[in-house]
Amino acid sequence: MNKLWLLFFFLSCQAYSQDNSKEQWIQLFNGKDLDNWQVKITGQELGVNYKNTFGVENGVLKVDYSQYETFDGKFGHLFYNQEFSYYILRAEYRFVEKQVNNGPGWAVRNNGFMLHSQSAESMGIDQDFPISIEAQLLGGTGQGDRSTNNLCTPGTNVVLGDTLFTPHCLKSNSKTYHGDQWVNIEIQVFGDSLIRHMVEGDTVLTYFKPQIGGGVVNGYNPAIKQDGKLLEKGFIAIQAESAPIEFRKIELLELKPN
Repeated sequence: MNKLWLLFFFLSCQAYSQDNSKEQWIQLFNGKDLDNWQVKITGQELGVNYKNTFGVENGVLKVDYSQYETFDGKFGHLFYNQEFSYYILRAEYRFVEKQVNNGPGWAVRNNGFMLHSQSAESMGIDQDFPISIEAQLLGGTGQGDRSTNNLCTPGTNVVLGDTLFTPHCLKSNSKTYHGDQWVNIEIQVFGDSLIRHMVEGDTVLTYFKPQIGGGVVNGYNPAIKQDGKLLEKGFIAIQAESAPIEFRKIELLELKPN
């Protein structure tokens, strides 16, 4: 990808933001309940909130495992019930408490926003992750570096430079956030062209041309996985993969492409 093309995209993205600066932010989380959200948990029918995995308490949206004895592969996703294409997503989150028993080792203090996702209705009953682009949220473990707002790609690929990126995850250049501190993130999504991740106001990752492809997703309907198809729009979902987490803000500004 040549420098002129990159410059065009960054200037275009800046123009989108400026043109939409007076528009109203949509509060995806209303601070009271899960209105406009749908639950889908592996092995459960759509809408079954197994052991109250997702809930709202004291003004925060929680992924909660207090009613679990063991994780047992119950990967969950909470889907907002509207598709988006061009938008800015902002959220404030923190990891709390300990991972539930028998959660995967890689899932310690691990969550994420699934972007350009397939719908909750289209997921198989035993499907583990939706085909989507994941903005992966990671909390520090108390030692070592662990970036957040990374990229993971369940059933998808992206382009970096001129190259199709096929590994499952790519680290951002964010700092590590240990403990239970609140972290502010922003994700700027421009249809099937560009996605940018930000943490505490700093750009930490940028990539292009989100598309269906790759693996690391099981139990899906093969008709949905059309490898090579660019992802212009889709749903937004919050993960639940054995690590308790809280969100006190999830808001979105729709952008209108010229």
